[in-house]
Amino acid sequence: MMKNDKIIYWLQIASVTYIWIFVISVALWIFNLIRVAHKLNDALNASVAISIVAIPVFFMVAAILTYVYVGLQKGKKTREL
Repeated sequence: MMKNDKIIYWLQIASVTYIWIFVISVALWIFNLIRVAHKLNDALNASVAISIVAIPVFFMVAAILTYVYVGLQKGKKTREL
């Protein structure tokens, strides 16, 4: 593996790691907003409606990025053989 390949590999690992940290953080933040809205008797329906849309979208984007990364790595290994 060349030096540039290693740099690209670690940048891909970092991007997948960061997107999952971001997605999990957003999901926890939204769940906290729902908990606070419930505690304050605030607009719970709005918080739940936003979370029903936002959380799956964030997880889907992270899953697509992970899928692309894994596909790139598989493609690279088959070309090396």
